[in-house]
Amino acid sequence: MFTFAPATPADLETLVALKIAAMRESLEAVGRFTPERARARFVEGFRPEHTRLIQVGEALAGCVAFGPREGGWEIEHFYLDPAHQGAGLGAAVMAALLAEADAARRPVNLTVLRGSPANRFYARFGFEEVGREGVDILYRRSVRNNSAE
Repeated sequence: MFTFAPATPADLETLVALKIAAMRESLEAVGRFTPERARARFVEGFRPEHTRLIQVGEALAGCVAFGPREGGWEIEHFYLDPAHQGAGLGAAVMAALLAEADAARRPVNLTVLRGSPANRFYARFGFEEVGREGVDILYRRSVRNNSAE
């Protein structure tokens, strides 16, 4: 259904455009959309060594950063092109990432915009709210025992 490919620093502008396309509606709903702010937040947290391109066939369908941070692993910049949303791709990507984390025995953290439909998505995968900062909700998912599930 999809493959991961490594991102490079040269992918920055393509991924900024992807973020804006994926997040514009949610950010507008909370009065926080400006292209400059969206770009700045992406650039500030862009870690190409931990960022994966999500490809469906030859098409860039999205991206996700997944790597170590603060006692666990963190998912950041998980964006799907609107043309690839709503068909199960996000769930398949999330299942693959969480399987990696469980195999490595690492909890997973992420941050989601308040009011975003993504909050329901992450709850389905066992993420629990652990705090709030400004317009964001902080989530954590504990390690799952693969042999018992």
